[in-house]
This record gives sequence, structure tokens and C-alpha cells, in this order.
Amino acid sequence: MEYRKLKQETDFTLLLNKISKENYPFILDSCSGYESKLGKFSFAGFNPVGIFKAKNNKVEIMENGSWKEYSQENIIEAFNSFFNKYKKDYVGKYPFNGGGVGFFSYDLCHMIEKLPRTAKDDMKIPDIIFCIYDGIFIFDHNNKEIIISAMGLERNKDYIFDYLENFALGKDEHIFKKAEYSASLDNKIFLSNFRKNEYLESIKKIKSYIKMGEVYQVNLTQRFSAKTEEDPWVLYERQRKINPAPFAAYLDYGDFQILSTSPERFVKIEGKIIETRPIKGTIARGKNKEEDKINKEILLNSEKDKSELLMIVDLERNDLGKISKPGTVKVEEIFALEEYPSVYHLVSTITGELRADVELKDVINAVFPGGSITGTPKIRAMEIIDELEPTQRNVYTGSLGYIDFNGNLDLNIIIRTILLKSGIAYFQAGGAIVWDSEEEAEYEETLVKSNALKRSLEGKLR
Repeated sequence: MEYRKLKQETDFTLLLNKISKENYPFILDSCSGYESKLGKFSFAGFNPVGIFKAKNNKVEIMENGSWKEYSQENIIEAFNSFFNKYKKDYVGKYPFNGGGVGFFSYDLCHMIEKLPRTAKDDMKIPDIIFCIYDGIFIFDHNNKEIIISAMGLERNKDYIFDYLENFALGKDEHIFKKAEYSASLDNKIFLSNFRKNEYLESIKKIKSYIKMGEVYQVNLTQRFSAKTEEDPWVLYERQRKINPAPFAAYLDYGDFQILSTSPERFVKIEGKIIETRPIKGTIARGKNKEEDKINKEILLNSEKDKSELLMIVDLERNDLGKISKPGTVKVEEIFALEEYPSVYHLVSTITGELRADVELKDVINAVFPGGSITGTPKIRAMEIIDELEPTQRNVYTGSLGYIDFNGNLDLNIIIRTILLKSGIAYFQAGGAIVWDSEEEAEYEETLVKSNALKRSLEGKLR
């Protein structure tokens, strides 16, 4: 692995805009304000050398510029074999130095567990898309530097460096579209896949399952949609300004785009250490500092929210225990309060040391999907989700991020995310339903969580 720093200053936003117009662009975006802990680096690239795409049992692979299709009983096994061809044993200077970038949709869970499939698949989104990038831009936010990284898989490293440097420093051939806050976007009509009374009845149904002892907690969500003709990058630029987040991302697959401002890390692997950071417990920001202070105290002292998080911590400890050395799974922090532009969250961090025999497929099978967006026990919670939610979640509450050539990875939970397809913006919001959940309060929580995304689509800064 080799690196080259850009020789002159480059406008960060302008470079991202240029990248967004290229072929299969990705931007893993640690937005401003999170440099101290979670957002030291951002990564971007385009023109992958390999692509893995799969849905149900159909696999499509692009290598050496050509596509091939085949059927595979287990697409997780197929992805594991695909990625193993690109693995390299090296030590990199940065968290991500090149490799795979993409997503696992929530509905990949059907490849892990035998679950009912009654929810409608009305969007036809793949279960997995991962692209292999040899030659990426690394944005070091603390040192204000832009670095090019190259492995040299198919092309000479010097060629990759020269090509990307000329791309970054050369004349901008694209029209730079700036994110505007325009009143002309107001009064959008937002549709939901639930009527309010249906959502409230679904909460009551979950509580009946809890009363019967079948489940302790279920994450129930509703999906909103609205028509839009906006340029995807312009919308994402506005979204990241309204709701900056440490695990944000922009992915463009041609016929659909993923615009994520997620605050939640799902799983990170560095060397042999695995980490997960579930979020449970949410309260809206106040209108001023005094209200903020009051809301912080309410959340920190909420026995319901802490109980919800504790259940998920226990679930995640169990999931990490499946692939970690005995005795190495630890809870590093339990009820940490984190501040975001529109909400406060309670967050926990759990770590473990992976066994020597663990492969990528073992990690996916053990921990996916995240417990914070399913419930506990996980399998029964997922069965109830499929029963009650009328449409498949697709990318929502799946995971996106990177898998490095050396096997390190960092994946978010896909929440606070807009999916654009065929002129429609889709986004979802939900919450954990437990025995003492209040139906109206849970419904209102989905509106609070979706508010920043609605404002992005309406062009409202506040």
C-alpha cells in the first residue's frame, strides 16, 4: 500500500461534488463536528475494479470490465469467496486504505435465519452491493490533508496516483450544484406505509406478544415517501448540513442512490478487535440551552430508555460472543449521552477479541442485522417485524461502510437515511417497543426522528 498527498490545497466540497458525478461513486463522510472521537477521516472514490451484487439467490459480478451472472444457494458464502480474492496482508496508515465499499440490506437476514416473507418488496433493491476500489481519496480532517491511497491491483500505482491527482486538481468540468434552502420546496406531501391507527394497533399487538412472554422488545418502524426531482448530490449536501453525523455516506448505483446521515456504528473490526455501538433512547433537542439541559436529564434518568438499551447490550454481548475468544467480550461504556443536531441519544460500546478462525461470513452470520433495530430475542423480533410492517425495509436498518483489503471493516446502521429511486425519496423511522411503551409517544418519536430528513426534502434549514 502506498500513499501520495495532494500537492496543493483542494476544496473539499468541490472535490466531493466532482466525485459524486463519476461512475459508482462512494463517499464515506464523517461530517463536521465529530473530529475528536468518531470523525477523523472521510473516504471517497469512484470507478471500481470489481462489483458484487446479489438478491435472493441471484449473484452478479463485474470483473475485468465484464459481468457474469449465476445462482448461489447462499449469497453470503458467495460474497465471502468474492472478497477473499482481493484480500492482502499489509499494515495501512489509515483506517481505510482501499477495498470494498457498499451495503448489506436489512432483508439479507433471510439468508441467515428462516423467517417469514410476507412484507411487500415494492422497491426491488439488491440484498448486497459491494464495489472494490483500488485508489481512493482519504480526507484527514484534523490535519486538513487529502491523501491518495493505492494498492495497484490492476493498474500501476503511479498511474493511479497521477490519474486521481489530475482529477482532483484539474479543471472542473462539472457544474457545481450548491445545496440551497429554497421555499419552493415547501409543502411536500409525505406518505406513510402505515395509517396512524394501524401503527398504534401494531404497537398494541407487540405488547400482547410481550405479555405472552414471546419477546421483550421489538423495533417497529414506518416508511415515509415523497416525490422529488432534486439532484441527489444537492439533496445530500443539504441533508448533511441539517443533520451532520459521524457515519454519513453517499452511494450512487445509477438507478438508485443512498443518502445517509447515520449516527450509529454497527460493527467495527480493527485487527482482531471487534466493536459495536448500539443506540437506544432518544429525545428531541430543546429550543434553547435550558430546554436542552432539561431534556438531557430526562433521557439520562429514563428507566425505560436505559432498560431498552440494557436489553440490546445483552443481545450484542451474546452476538459478539459467538465469534470472540471466551472471556474477551466487554462492555466499555453503558449509558453514554451523545449530542446530535436534532436529538440526544443513549449509546453503549461493546468489544471482543475475534477467534483466529473467524472469516467475514462468520461475522455477518453472527451479528447481522443489528440488535438495536430488531429487538430481543432477535429471531422472534424479526418474525414480528415481518408480520407487522407492510413493506420490506430494504436498505433501511441494514449496514453500509467499508471492508479493507486486509479485512478491517467499519459498518454503520442505515438509519436517518434517504433512498432515492425513480423520482421518489423513501425514508423510515421507528423505535423500540417494550411493555411500558405508550402508543402515542412511540408514534411521535418516529416523527421526531424523521423530522431532519423531511426538512432536507422541503429545503428548510430550521
